[in-house]
Amino acid sequence: MTETLRSDVVIIGGGIAGLWLLTRLRQAGYSALLVEAGELGCGQSVLSQGIIHGGAKYALQGSVTQAANAIADMPALWRACLAGTGPVDLTAARILSQHHYLWSTGKLGSRMVAFFASKAVRGRVRPAEGDAIPAAFRDPGFKGMLYQLDEVVLDVPSVLAALAGLNTGCTLQARAEPGQFELAAPARPAALNLAGLRVEADRFVLTAGAGNATLIEAAGLRKPAMQLRPLNMVMVRHRYPHPIYAHCLGSGSKPRLTVTSHPLADGAWTWYLGGDLAETGVGRDDEAQIEFAKKEMAAVVPWVDFTGADWACLRIDRAEPATSAKARPDNAYLYAKEHVIVGWPTKLALSPNLADEVLETLQQQDFRPRHPQPEVPVGRRTAVAQTAWSQAFR
Repeated sequence: MTETLRSDVVIIGGGIAGLWLLTRLRQAGYSALLVEAGELGCGQSVLSQGIIHGGAKYALQGSVTQAANAIADMPALWRACLAGTGPVDLTAARILSQHHYLWSTGKLGSRMVAFFASKAVRGRVRPAEGDAIPAAFRDPGFKGMLYQLDEVVLDVPSVLAALAGLNTGCTLQARAEPGQFELAAPARPAALNLAGLRVEADRFVLTAGAGNATLIEAAGLRKPAMQLRPLNMVMVRHRYPHPIYAHCLGSGSKPRLTVTSHPLADGAWTWYLGGDLAETGVGRDDEAQIEFAKKEMAAVVPWVDFTGADWACLRIDRAEPATSAKARPDNAYLYAKEHVIVGWPTKLALSPNLADEVLETLQQQDFRPRHPQPEVPVGRRTAVAQTAWSQAFR
């Protein structure tokens, strides 16, 4: 016998964007369910570095770009949520570092120093001095310059767990295959037919990252188109005692590399390396990428001894709406047609922005709550994903 769950909205895709949206919809009085094929956050969310960007890295060319302005308010919103005073309660989430940093291996150019001191980025970037200097940069071997950013770094699995805890009984583990959808008839509720379970809703919101491409086709939509921007991230497990959360400045408009530090259960650390190293590393095989990363780390943190460290690569495809020349979109993206809404946050930090856009779209459609909140059977609920490095370095 098939059981039916009915709700106002069904979200497909259980990363931070989908979970944040689930929370905000329920706060607004809608009944909502989230469907995820794997564990919550198992895609792009748990593979991210956990930095709540405020736009500083998009201003490294020496001017404030549209991308920098679009994301400027996000750190303050996330900090409010972490403190329990924002729209979503993230007090159960773990903060890895209260600040992210920028460092250079030598003296910065006078133009860049003047820009960092200008009104354009005041409040986002300030020189790190005295007690504000992290232990890793107090080493005599560090000869460069260091700036502090108003950007918090989070333990992503703990954020996922906090959001899941706000929505107990509202997440369903199931793979949404195209043949299971009934999405083409707006006159009646859309539906997802699963083994022994039918899920009906008046609105379906697709937040499945790379999975959106298949779902868009299943929904009978001709757009939006999706693009993938690949990365070849590097993980380093070691026992240097001081974490680093920082962008290393290069000669161009992008960070030479970006480091975040993640503690392991055995007392070791994993440093997760992104930035230009990960973008250009797509063209290298894993062995060549690791050799390149070793040389880069020896150049930018020469005082850190990586003897006995373990190195691994992690390839990621960032899914986004298609743009000309595959440029990174500046804002969260939303497309709505009848009973289907498609979205990508484009950055972890912009997940709240995507949820706000969905709520505004529902208001514009004069879509109001109709159904009571259903509860997902215990055996079909979704667990939270753990970090990739916890699996890589067992």
